[in-house]
Amino acid sequence: MKRTRNTLRLAAVASASALVLAACGGGGGSDDDAGDSTEIPEGDGVLTIGSLLPQTGDLSFLGPPEFAGVDLAIQEINEAGGVLGQEVKGVKADSGDGTPNIAPGETDKLLNADADVIVGAAASGVSLAVIDKIVGAGVLQISPANTSTTFDEYDDKGLYFRTAPSDILQGAVMANLLAEDGAQNVAILARQDAYGEALSDQIEQVFTDAGGTVAAKVLYDANASTFGSEVQEVANSNPDAIVLVAFNETTKIIPELISAGVGPQDVQTYFVDGNTADYSADLPPGTLEGVRATYPGAELSDEFRERLLSIDPNLDSFTYGPESYDAVILVALAAIAADNDSGQAIASEMQNVSADGTKCTTFAECKELLEQGEDIDYDGVSGPIEFGDTGSITAASIGIFQYNAENTFEPVEFKAGQI
Repeated sequence: MKRTRNTLRLAAVASASALVLAACGGGGGSDDDAGDSTEIPEGDGVLTIGSLLPQTGDLSFLGPPEFAGVDLAIQEINEAGGVLGQEVKGVKADSGDGTPNIAPGETDKLLNADADVIVGAAASGVSLAVIDKIVGAGVLQISPANTSTTFDEYDDKGLYFRTAPSDILQGAVMANLLAEDGAQNVAILARQDAYGEALSDQIEQVFTDAGGTVAAKVLYDANASTFGSEVQEVANSNPDAIVLVAFNETTKIIPELISAGVGPQDVQTYFVDGNTADYSADLPPGTLEGVRATYPGAELSDEFRERLLSIDPNLDSFTYGPESYDAVILVALAAIAADNDSGQAIASEMQNVSADGTKCTTFAECKELLEQGEDIDYDGVSGPIEFGDTGSITAASIGIFQYNAENTFEPVEFKAGQI
């Protein structure tokens, strides 16, 4: 059954500290949608988690914290007795970034390893390239980083979930941030793919609905070697702010913006989750000072940071690590609730373990409640995580960050939102 995305409208103003996106209209899927089958198959008794995350490509900087989040969750689950009396098994593959398109072949490796669940991909476009293969095999897919609105309308057989919020929320936070900062005539320069188009559309819609003007919205081919014509189009629009919706090609685009007289020190510039990264080794000091950025996630506690570092002491970024951790904890709890480790069985319990039960915040605590016959509501390290009918979370936080003279970013505040 195709999940139907509810029509959403923004119910927030630029000065609000919390954003609310109210749903209206028809319903979506239900627990019975999992796998489009009236019969849920039995698993093999061992919950196997496949990780399809970026080891190479423009998003490879997201790989280490995401893999660490998955590995930490598996470690803690097994320390607490595992799932259905067995230790959870983890297998890894490289999603890349879509160029070249290695994800389908890497997905086959995970499916051949009997993965019940695949965590990934990070890029929305990469997930779209493999989602049919994954859900067609009856395997649950859960992404810690996909934000494209496309997934809320996708015919995913009830088997796709994500612990990162839809671009509806990040777009609203970015638009509100622009308005709060006094921007009136904004240019958006974005990747021409599922991620860039969806997020730039949301920013444009919310900003213009609030009375602002988008002077130019320019899409570019991320595989291009130069971006001169697109940058010049942005410069010609005489913006008072620029939003760059990009990945690692940011290191090429920023120098071109500077050459065109619209660099970060000329025009207030904003980044999003795809390009909020450490550029201290890529750009001269001071290049990005004052750049503002948004990406999904709650404020990271020192305690959880140390737990991730215990898995990978070399981590220098923690982006989407909490979301990866929560993804694995949730599927493990859903398998216990279903008493079955098959992907379809897990999918049928994902909403149930994330809402409307007794609050719990660790795997061990939640597992004990389930074994006592309690309904649970897992609240994770990345936020409250309540899954809606489309497999997207209905409440989340978006962090606002600012770059310093070393071209690294620091948190400014976190804004809560509901869909």
